[in-house]
Amino acid sequence: MIEELEGLRQAAERELAAARTEEELAALRTKYLGRKGELTAILRHIGNLSPEEKKAVGKRANEIKEILTDKIEEALGNLRDRWRREQLTKEKIDCTLPGRRIPFGHKHPITCVREEICEIFGRLGFSVVEGPEVETDYYNFTALNIPPDHPARDMQDTFYIEDEILLRTHTSPVQVRTMEKMKPPLRILSPGRVYRPDSDVSHTPMFHQVEGLMVDRGVTFADLKGVLTYFVHEMFGPTTNLRFRPSFFPFTEPSAEVDIRCVICEGKGCRVCAQTGWLEILGSGMVDPAVFEKVGYDSETFTGFAFGLGIERIAMLKYGIGDIRLFFENDRRFLEQF
Repeated sequence: MIEELEGLRQAAERELAAARTEEELAALRTKYLGRKGELTAILRHIGNLSPEEKKAVGKRANEIKEILTDKIEEALGNLRDRWRREQLTKEKIDCTLPGRRIPFGHKHPITCVREEICEIFGRLGFSVVEGPEVETDYYNFTALNIPPDHPARDMQDTFYIEDEILLRTHTSPVQVRTMEKMKPPLRILSPGRVYRPDSDVSHTPMFHQVEGLMVDRGVTFADLKGVLTYFVHEMFGPTTNLRFRPSFFPFTEPSAEVDIRCVICEGKGCRVCAQTGWLEILGSGMVDPAVFEKVGYDSETFTGFAFGLGIERIAMLKYGIGDIRLFFENDRRFLEQF
């Protein structure tokens, strides 16, 4: 029986040496040391032995059981160590490599153009002022010489919250509020969001405007032309031609719209400029004396000019964008180009 035990040990050790997975080792543990394993099967016949033989066989059986248990645990440990080394080899980090750069966000094209506009006018002494987006009818219309029955109200469809409360349709109310608080001379810009119920390839219900105002003694239309010519040349290049067309705005008199030579076709005529070679970019004019009266300015002493432009319009021309809605769809393929 001792010889059988030794044969079992040798056979088990050979199979343990050939095992390559934890599943194979678990199967060998059950085969040799389990309740119905080969070691147990040999010991079932121990009752036929003399007391001296029982003692010798039992002692050796326990020794072999401990030997095989240790070898199985050792083989398991070796397998796990080898698996761990393989994983570390596959997943190792080369500390000498540079780290992966985290992608940073950047400014929206509307923000970039707004800042560029403010920076250009800032060189001419204009300072930025802001006001509320929820306005009263008085500041949005009446104080700007647009009474309740004025047809100009139809030009600016309005989101009304209550009878006298609305979302501002332009940033001109900021100019009125500023003139109420400050005495001339002043040069201000009022950039911000404005709202009109309109939506297509060239209009959105919310968009951005920058409006400017200059008031002082002796301000003339020539000053307005000089300031806007400087702006156009700084924004679109010194060779960009521009023209002033007579127009009408309730809060300026005389009024003019400013066109620039089409930046797409360079004046040859294309779909963007409707084959005219010109693109309208802003409205302007000399402040109407009626507006000065509303804020307590002496129109006999002071004169001034005002202008307003859409930031999206400038951005579309500057970057050659054909659909205003692209600015608000948050498509990364579009935004990452700027």
